[in-house]
Amino acid sequence: MKVLIKNATILSPSSPFHGKIKNILIENGFISKISDDNDEADETIEIKDLHVSAGWMDCFANFCDPGKEYKETVESGALAAAAGGFTEVMLIPNTQPAVSTKSQVEYLVQKSKSLPVTVLPIAAITKNVEGKELSEMFDMFNYGAIAFSDGSSPVQSSGILQKALEYILAIDGTIIQLPDDRSIGTHGLMNEGVMSTKLGLQGKPALSEELMIARDIELVRYTNSKIHFTGVSSAKSLQLIAEAKKENLNVSCSVTPYHLFFCDEDINNYDTNLKVNPPLRTNADRNALREAVKNGVIDFIASHHQPQDWDHKACEFQYAEGGMETLESVFGAARVCGVSAEHFVKMQTENIRKIFNQPNVTIDKNQKANLTFFVPDEEYVFEEKQILSKSKNNAFINNRLKGKVIGIFHKDRIFLNK
Repeated sequence: MKVLIKNATILSPSSPFHGKIKNILIENGFISKISDDNDEADETIEIKDLHVSAGWMDCFANFCDPGKEYKETVESGALAAAAGGFTEVMLIPNTQPAVSTKSQVEYLVQKSKSLPVTVLPIAAITKNVEGKELSEMFDMFNYGAIAFSDGSSPVQSSGILQKALEYILAIDGTIIQLPDDRSIGTHGLMNEGVMSTKLGLQGKPALSEELMIARDIELVRYTNSKIHFTGVSSAKSLQLIAEAKKENLNVSCSVTPYHLFFCDEDINNYDTNLKVNPPLRTNADRNALREAVKNGVIDFIASHHQPQDWDHKACEFQYAEGGMETLESVFGAARVCGVSAEHFVKMQTENIRKIFNQPNVTIDKNQKANLTFFVPDEEYVFEEKQILSKSKNNAFINNRLKGKVIGIFHKDRIFLNK
């Protein structure tokens, strides 16, 4: 099969064609030609202001499979990822059963083979993500685990995390932590502050995040290992991470699209889709996050795709499950928050792959085609019909976004949004 992508602006910092408008010919899954020629093809893609980059990668999504397939399956999650422009997605281990054995890792790897995107399992640090006993990390790494995390149940024990950090040194692995000291603000429903007082909702202070980041940085300093903080949400957290980076510690971090877009003031109508963890912080924190993306303290954006079915969101705020479905809206949210298309591409292609020891993807002749297509400046209202996930708990619905994903080319196949 031949596919011709016409008059596309190439955004790929490592490509010799970066910033140029060219025609790209793909034959049998490989880029065979990048030129100004109008070659014959079985399928031609020509869209005004079309941009193409290396395929985007996501770090922290939950496809709920196995165990809660009524919320999402690997198949429906993969379609949501493709619609959002992602060719590779790292899945957290919080399924039933948890991804804490090599057979569970292999289940996801095998399921991924027939899908338009590549599923990369994040293996659990502890057995059944219970935080009590280390899992067989080395075995899971050999079966395809890309990193280690207890996902939405972050490791609370300093001793266990220390052992995990030491254990992964032999394989040059990375620990992913969602920083949350659960002994602080245990029953908090939103950020502790003026808005929680006004709304009469129990608050969770940013201290619960900042203390864990400070602790984990000390453990990284002690072990000389690697950690990635995801879902960073406060200005103080960013200061701690920036200082650790200046010390050349192996520390990196990511932010969710909803922490860049929303703040705690947006919860004034008790929208349960805005009940997330870490909770939405203040407007000042949101501004600090946006600045940290621009100046490079934040390495990339992580979707934190957390599908929830209607029953677990259409209820009182107090009883609603946390989390938001996000994959289709990551790019549009980032662009409207002031992230340039070029910087977004660098974060989601080069930065993330470097952190997790994945081979770099570039756009050049004779390279395997792993591509994302998008129009960076198109403005639109995000609608529920654009969501391909089984769940629709996305607070970006009816918000004006900027930057439209056209589709992907991956695994010798093309996937285009309708």
